[in-house]
Amino acid sequence: MTANDIRNIALLGHGGSGKTSLAEQMLYMTKGTDRLGKTADGNTVCDYDAEETKRQISISLAFAPVSYKGVKINVMDAPGNFDFSGEAVSAIRAAECSVLVGGAKDGLSVGLERTWKMLGKKPRMIFINRTDEENSDYAACLEAIKAKFGQAIAPIVVPVIDGGKKVTAVVDLLHNKAYNAKGECPIPGEVADEVESMRAELMETAAGADEELMEKFFDTMELTDAEIAKGLKIGVREGSICPVLCGSAATGLGVEMLMQTIVDLVPVATDMPAEAAEDDDGNAVEVAYDPNGTTAAIVFKTISDQYGKYSMVKVVRGKVTSDMALYNPTTGNTEKLGRLYIMKGKKTEETKEICCGDIAAIGKMDKVKTGDTLCDAKHIVKLQGMNYAKPCYSRAISPKVKQEIEKLGAGLHKLNEEDPTFTVVNNAETHQTVISGAGDIQIDILCAKLKSRFGVESELSSPRVAYREKIRSTVRKQGRYKKQTGGSGQFGDVHIIFEPQAEQEEMIFEENVFGGSVPKNFFPAVEKGLRESCLHGVLAGYPVVFLKATLVDGSYHPVDSSEIAFKLAAGLAFKAALPEAKPVLMEPIGELKVTIPDNYLGDVMGDLNKRRGRVMGMDPIGDGEQVLTAEVPMAEMMSYAIDLRSMTQSRGSFTFDFVRYEDCPGAAQEKAIAEAKALAEAE
Repeated sequence: MTANDIRNIALLGHGGSGKTSLAEQMLYMTKGTDRLGKTADGNTVCDYDAEETKRQISISLAFAPVSYKGVKINVMDAPGNFDFSGEAVSAIRAAECSVLVGGAKDGLSVGLERTWKMLGKKPRMIFINRTDEENSDYAACLEAIKAKFGQAIAPIVVPVIDGGKKVTAVVDLLHNKAYNAKGECPIPGEVADEVESMRAELMETAAGADEELMEKFFDTMELTDAEIAKGLKIGVREGSICPVLCGSAATGLGVEMLMQTIVDLVPVATDMPAEAAEDDDGNAVEVAYDPNGTTAAIVFKTISDQYGKYSMVKVVRGKVTSDMALYNPTTGNTEKLGRLYIMKGKKTEETKEICCGDIAAIGKMDKVKTGDTLCDAKHIVKLQGMNYAKPCYSRAISPKVKQEIEKLGAGLHKLNEEDPTFTVVNNAETHQTVISGAGDIQIDILCAKLKSRFGVESELSSPRVAYREKIRSTVRKQGRYKKQTGGSGQFGDVHIIFEPQAEQEEMIFEENVFGGSVPKNFFPAVEKGLRESCLHGVLAGYPVVFLKATLVDGSYHPVDSSEIAFKLAAGLAFKAALPEAKPVLMEPIGELKVTIPDNYLGDVMGDLNKRRGRVMGMDPIGDGEQVLTAEVPMAEMMSYAIDLRSMTQSRGSFTFDFVRYEDCPGAAQEKAIAEAKALAEAE
């Protein structure tokens, strides 16, 4: 095959809009499967994971190569649930065009809006699904899409509607053909006038995409089918035209027209602009889609499950064969390629070569990760990877059986290869393993996979907040350690002034001893005792910061004094002084940047006030959206990812980054101290 014989498309849209059913119907109509699977029955090609069939939602990006009229359409079925938007990012990276799937009953769904935004200026088309169901309204759905996305929307279909609003057939304006659920049919007379006027509009749209076509259209007011297709294809590639089709994935209505439109209008890889990359020295270069160039391919997805590990690659330049050795600029390793496979759901079919513009899998590439480039060792390039959204929902995870902590870590590492959109951090301060993802469903499914694949049952809890403690007044205290047993004893005596300071978080230690009351060789022991004491404050056991300790006096015994005695004496002085030095808890404060549509601004600001947040500013960014910046205590942000979703109907997004520590208000301090004490008692 060559790049001209391949079309790469990503099916995107809201969860439940019928993307998986559409991929299933395309496979069935082209004899790619011998039976039509259903999501409800758990027997579709693309939803093959145990969790997918159990929950009846897509979780991972799945692949369904469809062969239609000698053209291979690489269909990538991306999950619509917002917790798995990283899978959509991977699909967009590998596709030349995205098909946004919406429901005729839903109007303009949030998922359609979000994926449109994710695509930027990349090619797309829209398929309005379920037009044959009760209460469906294709016209209302189309109007809502036009109102939101404007001039780019170009319907290339005229639906034939029965007495109500159900669509019984579709007319393809590009080829002047009609289709019903059984296949091609005559164009019904009642839509002939509408077809004529809509086709004239389509000619005008196609002419606007190309100067040569524009001149011809002004001269003759007519374009041939081939010329309309040429103009639309240019517009789709440039992102100025978004064709709209409709039909039903369940019955197959309009699906053949969709496949024909993909063949006609989706740009092939070699027509796409060159890709941004870096050379071996880090300089910016461009890599054009060239079948005859030296090999360069991007790993855009890793499938790591009970069937093995597969690295999904899109070949940008040259070709990939199973006997090659390719260089990985990220690791600096030369990788001897394993077997190559065409993926169809969970099934694999071995192939000897992946041509330029094609998508396939390389087996057992243990050191290759998602986002890596594989290229010719003499012509090193590093292609741009995927920009996944920063994880914003965190939970502490632990095994139900303590002895399985290593199995838990190994399982999370394996799952992270497959899904790089979540992070795992072992927090040394709070002694918790914290897993962060896009939302509660993603975390829940990771726990289910840990149990089913690795046999580890896990528990989730709220991550502990890393508070700090400091003092607000100066106190002088003595610390005296004396222990007498048979033989030589232990003796250390120190007088230390404890005071607040603002120079650095770490404790400042000074000595101001006169007359040798404490010998110099014991100073390091005193400092060590104080630094160890600073790790656990007197209020709730959190580290003490912004403290200055000055050793001013003491006494020693020529025989019984030792380093350990002075270290312990310093600790006693610390414990005696801090409760009297007006100690206070400090809480971590983060900077929150929330991107929301204007009409949710009041709700979001009201919610931030409840979280003790301070709004710092608002910036309009166009398209009726605002970026609201605020400073909020981290302790109040544990459930914000889920709460913001419900407040904004999933239209809001945010980033949250630590800024500094601030004194904790009285009520919040009491709550934090009570929690710390309860935790200490439980342990």
